[in-house]
Amino acid sequence: MKEPEHENAEKVLRKLDEQYQKYKFMEFNLQQKKTRLKGQIPEIKTTLDIIQHMQSRKGSSEPMETSFMMSDNLYAKATVPPTEKVCLWLGANVMLEYSVDDAAALLSKNHNAATSSMSQVEKDLEFLRNQLTTTEVNMARVFNWDVRRRQAAKLP
Repeated sequence: MKEPEHENAEKVLRKLDEQYQKYKFMEFNLQQKKTRLKGQIPEIKTTLDIIQHMQSRKGSSEPMETSFMMSDNLYAKATVPPTEKVCLWLGANVMLEYSVDDAAALLSKNHNAATSSMSQVEKDLEFLRNQLTTTEVNMARVFNWDVRRRQAAKLP
């Protein structure tokens, strides 16, 4: 703020605006990640619950009756024979076969990682909100200072 008076407020406001835009961009990316995690965590938990149910029926020879989702509002009933293997979608059109125990371990690890990531995203968003508020306040203060300075310069 100690540079020549006519440019100084504009430069500071430009820098603050640039910083503000960076924070908004980071906030947007974190919000997208949060939305994605909000969808993934329940899916992982549901799949983990099913795998754990299969583990509990491991020694049984009775088939398991279930209904599964074929699309958003369409479910089908199925009879699943006892099995030691399950197939999991990993994403990018990739499906792998796992033993029930390995699938449970993988899903538990993924659930813990997603929950931890969600917690970190929440903390990061809170930090960014504070930074955005501080930057907005600083921009307002610089602008008001410049207005007062210009008004004082006009007075005789």
